[in-house]
Amino acid sequence: MYTFLFFKCGYFKVDFFQDVELLQNYGINMADIKKLQAVGICTVKGVMMTTKKRLVEVKGLSEAKVDKIKEASCKILKNGFVTALEVCARRKQCFKISTGSLEFDKLLGGGIESQSITEVFGEFRTGKTQLSHTLCATCQLPNESYKGGKVIFIDTENTLFNIEQEAMLENVLYARAYTSDHQMELLDYVAAKLHEELGVFKLLIVDSIMALFRVDYSGRGELAERQQKLAQMMSRLQLERTLISQQDGYSAVHAHLNEYD
Repeated sequence: MYTFLFFKCGYFKVDFFQDVELLQNYGINMADIKKLQAVGICTVKGVMMTTKKRLVEVKGLSEAKVDKIKEASCKILKNGFVTALEVCARRKQCFKISTGSLEFDKLLGGGIESQSITEVFGEFRTGKTQLSHTLCATCQLPNESYKGGKVIFIDTENTLFNIEQEAMLENVLYARAYTSDHQMELLDYVAAKLHEELGVFKLLIVDSIMALFRVDYSGRGELAERQQKLAQMMSRLQLERTLISQQDGYSAVHAHLNEYD
């Protein structure tokens, strides 16, 4: 059995961050906007990255309302097109978070890179969870290109223990997930938290994504459904990345420990 570790983040300027409440200016009532926020959709781009099928499943949103919300979002984002020069400017804001090992950082070109996905895998007891614990600390350390920030840690296997530095732990927001559904619900809370405290959280860790899915969906008969649910989870994490990336002048990293058969 192998475990995989993913890191993802990005950067956008303040004019790219549009609060979902801006939809009010385009005829969307506040009650419907609050329904979006309740399921973790806090930005206009978050609306665009959510399928109509999922939006219709939100209690109180009809297909007609969803079409209107999508249309308003398109107007705000101007269809999402930007110049290649703007894309290059965002890329220049990329930074690295140290793994805590100078040699490992050298192999990665300086550390865990923002605006990208880094995948790390290995067998049991090769240090993958230890790396996530180390990142909880190094994420908070500022350097010449990075101001440091707080961490959100979603634990599915009760792995966060034996960490004694109170100052470091004070900046780690921890939640224990007990089922794959609960894991998805926690991501809705994460989205709301990131929106509530803009620019504060820089690292999101899920250790591990796959463990609860393996328990909840066992056997070949449930394999297809499990993979669909897992894909939805990864899509949800993409939305979290977008939200955390859109914060005013800030970047953030996502670290996901995944176990595969």
